[in-house]
Amino acid sequence: MASLLRITLNTTARLAPGLVGPRVFALFVRPLGRPLLRPDEAEVMARAETGRLLVRGVPVTTYRWGDGGQPVLVVHGWSSRASRFAGFVEALRAQGRTVIAFDSPGHGESGGRAATVRDYREIIRLLHAEHGDFSAVLAHSIGVLAGLFTLRDRVRAGRVVAIGGIAEFGYLMEQFRARLGVGEAVERVLRRHVEQRLFPGDADIWQRLDASWRPTDVPVPMLLIHDTDDDIANPAQSRAIAAAHGDRARLIETSGLGHRRILADPEVIATAVEFITAPNVLAESTVELPAATR
Repeated sequence: MASLLRITLNTTARLAPGLVGPRVFALFVRPLGRPLLRPDEAEVMARAETGRLLVRGVPVTTYRWGDGGQPVLVVHGWSSRASRFAGFVEALRAQGRTVIAFDSPGHGESGGRAATVRDYREIIRLLHAEHGDFSAVLAHSIGVLAGLFTLRDRVRAGRVVAIGGIAEFGYLMEQFRARLGVGEAVERVLRRHVEQRLFPGDADIWQRLDASWRPTDVPVPMLLIHDTDDDIANPAQSRAIAAAHGDRARLIETSGLGHRRILADPEVIATAVEFITAPNVLAESTVELPAATR
């Protein structure tokens, strides 16, 4: 079936790109399954005050821990959910911070079967309107790209923590191509469909969907944490963000944690929370501080 799909997409993209565009786009925006709530996350999630947003007709579940003071926004990654940040929630609440989170469409407890970076942006905008400026944004994977993309659009935060981040939208397309084994013609069709369906008339969208572009648009202290054994997001993605943001950014590289286990690592949680809650943060020059291999 996979071989047949690959042949069909490659052939149709060359001969009738208009026909294959919707099919490729539908595959691109659909998560790879809907991860379940883990037992060790259940207690934290049960303490959250839940809410609902309606985004393009899809019900989105939101979460809040705390009374609203110094809100920290959590942005989960692809095929993930807000509950994966349970350890961060506990540590931030111990420091008196309010934590705001959500499950994007097609993820966690939200409705729908697909999500786009435009959906992430709309949800973050609505939460910003409700809770005010964020003291920090804490994001993982594609959530890093979505968070920095949205911070270009009048959403304000005091600082950013980016874990296992993806810097550019084009990288997602390259990974999508590699996973399906399709050619450049399919990617061209997908790009046109993204332009026409998600961002019609937005001439500089591909630049704005690159977290390294015009770093002065997001002039906040930034902590980037990335594992050298990450098999989903190449560490070069975080290195590119760090290099673009210069003295405002600090890069820490761990090893042995991969793309997902990094979110449960006690040292990573402690380092991120310390950065978020420190009274004054003056980001150091970009450095790499490898953690011991676990």
